[in-house]
Amino acid sequence: MSVIAIDGTFASGKGTLAKKLAAHYNLPHLDTGKLYRATAKIALENNFDLSNPAQCAEAARQIDPGALDDPTLKSGPIGAAASKVSIHPAVRQELLDFQREFSSKGGVLDGRDIGTVICPDADVKLYIDAEPSERARRRHSELTSYGEDLSFEQVLEQLTERDERDKNRAEAPLKIASDAHLIDTTNLSIERAFDVAVKLIDAVLAAKAPNK
Repeated sequence: MSVIAIDGTFASGKGTLAKKLAAHYNLPHLDTGKLYRATAKIALENNFDLSNPAQCAEAARQIDPGALDDPTLKSGPIGAAASKVSIHPAVRQELLDFQREFSSKGGVLDGRDIGTVICPDADVKLYIDAEPSERARRRHSELTSYGEDLSFEQVLEQLTERDERDKNRAEAPLKIASDAHLIDTTNLSIERAFDVAVKLIDAVLAAKAPNK
């Protein structure tokens, strides 16, 4: 079974793309960002200090895999908290085994460090990005649909801060793997991005297939 690693910036469309690709290739899908959001939710519910590595690691150990589809994980406050807990090496280590066990059976995984840390030997690696203003527009639309009251400017500021944390953290920073294929979704619909991704994936898998 193939492993497809999808990394990229926040609100670039990688999660939606990953779901469509998993369905297309009949592979299981794991949104690894939900692991950090679930950790953050547990930490917030227990009034843990988000700057305390030990407390955040304890929250990671309490994750219920069956609760990863909880819609509240998509909220703004939990997303912001997830970005803070994810900088702790202790948290990342707690979640590393979970992700590698999942990928051992094949699948589509999306996140920040899939192609560089979690699945460095993935069959195909994609990196999804878009202009910050476009990503902020998408995120603002999503949050307002949940009833959250935030201006576009606030969302853009939060997104910029998150980009900085993700790209500059000491542990597993967000970066493009040397063998990843970049897809810029700024001016692409999800359907068009999907078509581009499928062509890339099919070409890579065909090139790696043994000659018959």
